Amino acid sequence: MLSSINIQILLTLVAFAMGFLIVFITIPPVIRVSKAKKLFDLLDERKVNKQAIPTIGGIAIFLGFAISTILVSGNNGFEGQQYLFVAIIIMMFTGLKDDLVSLSAKKKVFIEVIAAVILIVFGGFRITNLHGLFGIEEIGYVFSFSLSLVIILGIINSFNLIDGVDGLASGLAIIILFTLGTWFLLVGVFPLGILSFALLGSLAAFFRFNVFGRKNKIFMGDTGSLMVGIILSVLVIEFNESNIGMDWPFRFHAAPAVALGIFIVPVFDTLRVIAIRLWQKKSPFLPDNNHIHHRLLAICHSHLKVSCCIFIANVYFIALVFLMDFLNIDINVMMLFIILSGMALAVIPSFILRRKDMDETSAIGYFQPFQKKRKAKPHIEHFIN
Repeated sequence: MLSSINIQILLTLVAFAMGFLIVFITIPPVIRVSKAKKLFDLLDERKVNKQAIPTIGGIAIFLGFAISTILVSGNNGFEGQQYLFVAIIIMMFTGLKDDLVSLSAKKKVFIEVIAAVILIVFGGFRITNLHGLFGIEEIGYVFSFSLSLVIILGIINSFNLIDGVDGLASGLAIIILFTLGTWFLLVGVFPLGILSFALLGSLAAFFRFNVFGRKNKIFMGDTGSLMVGIILSVLVIEFNESNIGMDWPFRFHAAPAVALGIFIVPVFDTLRVIAIRLWQKKSPFLPDNNHIHHRLLAICHSHLKVSCCIFIANVYFIALVFLMDFLNIDINVMMLFIILSGMALAVIPSFILRRKDMDETSAIGYFQPFQKKRKAKPHIEHFIN
């Protein structure tokens, strides 16, 4: 006889496999419809891809995630699950409209706020404890609501903005989902573990087409990135809340700092880009080429290399914050270290690129006098005459 824990783990694997299979089967017809209806990504000077690619891969991701989660979870879902699906559907259709006919940034943020309020007020997904950060434990409802709103909006938009090269957004989401999903399974929060691995399986199938697809290449678009972002925001809030009063060995005493370390790349890339735009007196919603993946692409010249570099950095920070928490380092020290490290991580590609440009400029300057001398050298006919 299988124990209840083994049954839950088996169900999690089923959710992963089902999500993967549904997306793997669904994407080819979605691509065919996209090509028939000319639902392509518009090319401009910001795009790193130079061919028209279908942008509604998020539809396939949603189908794989929703069907596998609902069928496997059955009646054993978690509290507020119905409100999460309401918010996911709102985000999916918002992204779909933006992918097909474009939607202003202000309208998009307004709809994101509505979805976030549904999650916080009706679903009960909100931060209630800071685990000693700045000496604060439990927090009041107003602060809780405001902080939760900022976290949800921040993560949604960070994954929307980081989706700039092949496999980056889906790959980062896979790493984060594996980390959080495994932890939920270890501590016995099986419904969230199943949900995490259902989305992970769906994204794994999408990753195959997005990165390695040739004829069947597709982007997740805002349809996918907004949906993935809002799911991850709920998971990180539940990660923080599940650590309240939990016993060792799986409890994180510095849960907020650990959560920030898990999301370090998308969060700090977004903060850096917004800071640059504000410094340049531009709208924070105005798109540009200042993202970390744009900088790395100018160095590596390969989507896969850029994504792998960022994956390695994110995994490194996840391992680092796990180790720091295991060593029982003070949460405020951890948070300061992560913030400083995140800032350094965000500027390193720009620093490397700047040094590379300086070296090339120096090399040109070195050879320039010799080029001038060759130009000034008299022709052989001058001596003959």
